[in-house]
Amino acid sequence: MKTLTTTQELAAFCTAAAQYPYVTVDTEFLRERTYYSKLCLVQLAVPSEDEGSAVLVDPLAEDLSLEPLYDLFRNESVVKVFHAARQDLEIFWVDAGVFPTPLFDTQVAAMVCGFGEQVGYETLVRKICREGVDKTSRFTDWSRRPLTDAQKTYALADVTHLRKIYEHLSTELKNSKRDHWVVEELRILTRPETYDIRPEEAWRRVKTRTNSAKFLAVVKELAQFREAHAQENNVPRSRVFKDDALIEMASTKPKTPSDLGGSRLLLREARKGAIADGILAAVKRGVNCPQDQLPKVDNSRDKLKVNPALADLLRVLLKSKTESAGVAAKLIASSADLDQIAAGERDVPAMSGWRFEVFGEDALKLCEGKIALAAKGQAVDVVAL
Repeated sequence: MKTLTTTQELAAFCTAAAQYPYVTVDTEFLRERTYYSKLCLVQLAVPSEDEGSAVLVDPLAEDLSLEPLYDLFRNESVVKVFHAARQDLEIFWVDAGVFPTPLFDTQVAAMVCGFGEQVGYETLVRKICREGVDKTSRFTDWSRRPLTDAQKTYALADVTHLRKIYEHLSTELKNSKRDHWVVEELRILTRPETYDIRPEEAWRRVKTRTNSAKFLAVVKELAQFREAHAQENNVPRSRVFKDDALIEMASTKPKTPSDLGGSRLLLREARKGAIADGILAAVKRGVNCPQDQLPKVDNSRDKLKVNPALADLLRVLLKSKTESAGVAAKLIASSADLDQIAAGERDVPAMSGWRFEVFGEDALKLCEGKIALAAKGQAVDVVAL
């Protein structure tokens, strides 16, 4: 189990990897104590039985730069294979502003190939590789050195099995002519805006019991301050203050440090210093927000005139079409998407691209009364009218 700890060693491996059609990649990281993930380990493997075909890369080593790996990520002739890539890609984007291209995500591919929704890596190892995965090292502290042999074995298994999984799924996709479906799905993962968390939009993630514009103005300012402070100091937003404390302050609207001292939910560290100053300034901005700048909640979906019977029929159609195609229903449309379609909306993912081929076209016909659904034994058939 070779661990690369110098830039020279990493460069040598990446140069050799560039001669192969693909490389499998995984990471181990920590995020409990920081805003941004702390990269602790990178695992790489190439399709070879030679010794050294799978390695561990130690990004915490003083003499190692990840630039050779990023050069490999930019190499368009080598497919970079991940499983559930989103968090891994966020790390590389934040660290170096680079996305691995071309990209292949075995979780997305598995959903297209009929393995169910959000299928886990262990499930694919069991079903495709006919092996098991030792999970005992999953929740260990990957920042501690030296790594144990158990940790190294667990980490390497995440990329060695991935080779067989990738080859199986890529063959399935080519045989079914669905490889372009996966390409469409993965575009969102390589867009910078996917990982761009804007503090001014952070309030939309805070759940409140009221949609009062004046109340939301204070919520917005507090959430914006918290997000910006967490980013600048690389601490979890919950370490600044939690959502329940945010709601409390938006309700009580503290004006002085002594007011903060009366909070039931605010952390002790937040009642003084920079956080306390930021809270009081945010509350003041929210209270004084001009009328024409008050935040507004998008209630358009709540106002949709959904035909409930049509929505139920669309659910039946979705189940029938996805079972027939062997695709996870969640990948095609959510329950909210179906309600939108039943209300006459057409600007939903299910009505474009490969989803339209599988479901959207017949969904449109169903809405227009051009087809009907008929039960036939355990199946549901589409009948033209």
